[in-house]
Amino acid sequence: MTATASTARGDRHDLTYAVLGWAVAYGGVRLAWTLGEAPDFGRFGLDLLGFTGWRSVALCVAAGVLAVALDRATTWRPVLAGIAWTVAGTLIAAAAILLPEVVGFLLFTVGPYFDPVAFASRLGCVIGAILLGLATARYQRRTRGDCPDCCRTIRPGPRRSAPARWARWAAYAAVAGLVTRFAAQAVVGFDSLTHDALVIRLEIGLLLAGVLLPLALVHRWGEIWPRWVPLLAGRTIPRLLLLVPGFGIGVGIVAYFGMGFVQVASGSGSEFSDTFLWVAMSSYCVMGLGLVSASSDYHLRTRSACGACGR
Repeated sequence: MTATASTARGDRHDLTYAVLGWAVAYGGVRLAWTLGEAPDFGRFGLDLLGFTGWRSVALCVAAGVLAVALDRATTWRPVLAGIAWTVAGTLIAAAAILLPEVVGFLLFTVGPYFDPVAFASRLGCVIGAILLGLATARYQRRTRGDCPDCCRTIRPGPRRSAPARWARWAAYAAVAGLVTRFAAQAVVGFDSLTHDALVIRLEIGLLLAGVLLPLALVHRWGEIWPRWVPLLAGRTIPRLLLLVPGFGIGVGIVAYFGMGFVQVASGSGSEFSDTFLWVAMSSYCVMGLGLVSASSDYHLRTRSACGACGR
């Protein structure tokens, strides 16, 4: 066994143990809350959406079982990978309220419904989703590719430097989703939004995330600092500077407003009409999916070449 293969196997087991440790720790908390008395979770009353009680315990058990299955599998099984990604996505959706809370922290404020115990619970849920997602991604790299070092599936040859056409369309769709969202707000009026400084800062942040970020992912100035940037002009932009917010905001938006669809469909009350809510949330989901797609292409395009196969 080569040193590279031995290291890869060790990393694989470490990730499996991390998921199992999370499943035992977080699942134990969920089990205690299910059998005993859960906290009040402040004014909102819930820590997770749609998956509380025994359903939350079942998610933790499923994550642990899947981690072991992914570790032991030696061949590519798309059904296994699909189930693992589904459970990871479900964990993120259950903790969807974490998105506005994190945005609030970035704006140096917290909302009236913030509760530290609920926040810690949602953060723990997302950590489990991330660990399971990393384990699933490692399983895919290990079983799908033909290079023992990188396990990539693309054909050997010159590396692609230009964004794929579908990535450009995804980035423009993200921008269009944000524009549609503001157009829908213009129809019902901005009166309720212009008197709150926090909301104004949030809208400015949305403009940056929904316009500059997706465009940067598919244009050259998203890889090399433009000439008008002091001290940094001409230098390579760190990949994570775009990938972390691209994937993070994109997945968070899809999870948050995807669960919003469920609430609207179940008849949850709101000061806005159902038509406005459907248009607004659909626009946000398009924006989130566009960000995730453009970020995926940016990742594939800017990652380091494999030293063994050159891909």
